[in-house]
Amino acid sequence: MRIIANIPHPKISINIFSMNDKYQIQFLAGPMEQTFKIAHNEVNGIEGIQKLVDDVFLQKVLDRFNEMYLSLKEAKIREAAIGS
Repeated sequence: MRIIANIPHPKISINIFSMNDKYQIQFLAGPMEQTFKIAHNEVNGIEGIQKLVDDVFLQKVLDRFNEMYLSLKEAKIREAAIGS
């Protein structure tokens, strides 16, 4: 797997990888990660991926990161209460 591009974003890291006839779009925010796999023939290269990852898509990714963060935070609170 090799990284072939990055999409700039002020809040998260967005990396695009290519492996086995698929692109992997990786979104990173702190300790959390989301990855989407898309076949090469479903998009027109990097340009097609950049069009796919539009403002609406990115907002949903950010919302999902927030949900992930809250889930982890709540789990840590529950664990701390049990451990006390």
